[in-house]
Amino acid sequence: MSKRHAEIAGAGFAGLTAACALAQRGWSVRVHERADRLRTTGAGIYIYENGLRVLEAVGAYEEAVRGAPFAHTREVRDGDDRLISVHRWQGSRVFSIVRQNVINALAASATNAGVEIVTNSAAVGATADGELILADGRRLKADLVVGADGIRSTVRGLALTNAAPSYLGAMNWRSVAPIRPAGLTEFQINVGDGCVFGLVPLASGRTYAFAYVAHPQFSDPMEGRLARLRQRFSTFGPRVAAYLAALERDDEVICSAMEWMELGNILAGRVVLVGDAAHASSPMMGQGGCMAMEDACVLAEELRAAATVQAALESYVRRRKPRVEWVQRQSMGLANLLTASAAARNDTLRERGTQLMQDRFGPLVLSP
Repeated sequence: MSKRHAEIAGAGFAGLTAACALAQRGWSVRVHERADRLRTTGAGIYIYENGLRVLEAVGAYEEAVRGAPFAHTREVRDGDDRLISVHRWQGSRVFSIVRQNVINALAASATNAGVEIVTNSAAVGATADGELILADGRRLKADLVVGADGIRSTVRGLALTNAAPSYLGAMNWRSVAPIRPAGLTEFQINVGDGCVFGLVPLASGRTYAFAYVAHPQFSDPMEGRLARLRQRFSTFGPRVAAYLAALERDDEVICSAMEWMELGNILAGRVVLVGDAAHASSPMMGQGGCMAMEDACVLAEELRAAATVQAALESYVRRRKPRVEWVQRQSMGLANLLTASAAARNDTLRERGTQLMQDRFGPLVLSP
């Protein structure tokens, strides 16, 4: 009996995890990445218990977390670095990791499982009967086509819906600096009026930072970007100042609009979406990568358990919907809280911050 075959568009967290999980269950898998190499546009990432379980399941855990700091708390401080609240992670492992390390670990696990990964291979079409169409004109027939090609998914736009991402009302800057600001030992979020600056310790004395500013959408050109970021957060405390001073070039700072993709129709025949192609949330809960990997793992589980591919895909959609929508609501709620007016936000965090954070993250410890 021949193996069932899957063609996957996109070699990010979702696509590579799906490739690993399917190959481990006996599928023949090929992954197509439009770029010339496997790389991520992000900088750092927090991987929570739900994502770590998936990395363990697909054999990528040890490589992904090697040398990464274990997080014990999340501190919220004001712009002057005064402590507002502390959330201690309970019953959950949390690591701060360079995103590229996770990609590398997943790619190695996929390759070891026999997955074929093809770069410079862009999907330009997909059909409900299980055909992936590539830019070079090839039409690849499969038992399953997985769209894992991100928030601006080509597969979604060609095979399922023309729905586009929605702007969340804030701009986002991300970077990694080769220093650890004095006194920074745990994940720290500094909050100002309508803005947030987060500092996350990484391995080897490096630090990942993310900054959000509530503002109508705009383009932040590369030239002068670092100087403008320093100016935007010039009133923040010494740790933020030390971090920004350690950056040297404009191209060290990634800027993008904060967007989300509502979970809608993610299944058409033998074509299914996973990760940001299916749903993208506010990044405030840091669950984008974890939810993408969860999608992939659940998809593989359903394909193993169901009698037919179609039954498995329908079960996957039903199973993911409540959890994905819950995370999207919670992430949006956290974004609204952290960018609210200082008086209301700080009082709420002082009085109920630990409980609010536990209510949001605690349920994710449970299996999806």
